[in-house]
Amino acid sequence: MNDTLPDETPYWQWLESVVRDVLTAYGYAEIRLPILEKTELFSRSIGEVTDIVEKEMYTFLDRNGDSLTLRPEGTAGCVRAGIQHGLLRGQQRLWYQGPMFRHERPQKGRYRQFHQIGVEVYGVDGPDIDVELILMSKRIWQTLGLRDLTLEINSLGSTESRSRYRRELVTYLVDSQDRLDEDSRRRLETNPLRILDSKNPETQNLLAGAPSILDHLDELSQEHFGRLKGLLDATDTAYVVNPRMVRGLDYYGKTVFEWTTDRLGAQGTVCAGGRYDALVQQLGGKAVAAVGFAMGLERLVALLRSSAANPSHHLPHVYLVTVGAAASDAGARLAEFLRDRLPGLRLTANLGGGSFRSQMKRADRSGAELAVVIGEQEMTQEQYGVKELRTDTEQLTLSADDLVARLSQAIVTA
Repeated sequence: MNDTLPDETPYWQWLESVVRDVLTAYGYAEIRLPILEKTELFSRSIGEVTDIVEKEMYTFLDRNGDSLTLRPEGTAGCVRAGIQHGLLRGQQRLWYQGPMFRHERPQKGRYRQFHQIGVEVYGVDGPDIDVELILMSKRIWQTLGLRDLTLEINSLGSTESRSRYRRELVTYLVDSQDRLDEDSRRRLETNPLRILDSKNPETQNLLAGAPSILDHLDELSQEHFGRLKGLLDATDTAYVVNPRMVRGLDYYGKTVFEWTTDRLGAQGTVCAGGRYDALVQQLGGKAVAAVGFAMGLERLVALLRSSAANPSHHLPHVYLVTVGAAASDAGARLAEFLRDRLPGLRLTANLGGGSFRSQMKRADRSGAELAVVIGEQEMTQEQYGVKELRTDTEQLTLSADDLVARLSQAIVTA
């Protein structure tokens, strides 16, 4: 579990604000969920024989002897809240954000405490909502300036067709199980579809001749997947069909999708989701169609930091330099005057004194576009010095009204 330091938080704030604005524009409402849930919720929803439940959850007994778990993902808690509070009547578009917890081997882009923004839709059973989620995530990447992300899609079919495919896959793998890696041999007995996700080269070579799940879809799932691809084509959304993509959670069926990149090494999935139409009923509610996705914020921040993206909106517009004790008092008044007159102005005032030269160095290091200078001369004349810090332009001397006008320009152009 790691800290997010001040030089990183602007990227997090920028990412979160862009996602929030896009989701709001599409009509999604925020729900805030607890970090702790009853352990049973996750074992029932994610699946008893998944890696998450078997090996990765942070689970403990509380003082009443109840088994509680730090949430390893958000969908189960969102469904639980929807059932508990009667939110799943009709159509419902929701989103949430926050930390998730899995006890796995830490590596770049994968931490034991990680953060997700999740999106859930209930009550819409057609592929049009699947496509809306994909288009919405695509718009987020465009707004952030993230390129070179690949959309991969697949269909897992219905529960019945998936069971038939599972039997055929096991039959194919049993005769060659000595070529499987240790995890895949264990999954052969418990969760054979997860073998399709194996990163082991020898296992991948064996899977090259395995039957495809797309050849075993039921008629309704075939129709759903065909309409999904047609809508993506109609909206000029490029995609790759990946029949080996199964996702790591047992509740998925029909559509699954991932946005991936080759710029983060092994941890290349930055956003993933799909349909889980049976989950609400599985957790005790009435049958409700459901689909959603979650994006990994650590990985997206890593992409932003490695790209040309620059969240400059966190930098001050102005650094206020005051020379002398009297000027310091006047500076406090001026700073509040400017903040009152210019909502949205980011102004950092020099505190703790210092020479004019040292204050100008601080101003430059702050990243501000402008320095506003108050000294004895400026106080006497009731005027203020304005120095552009990113150009060689000569310092100006402005009245209070002209200073407000100049700073309003800085806000607009920042």
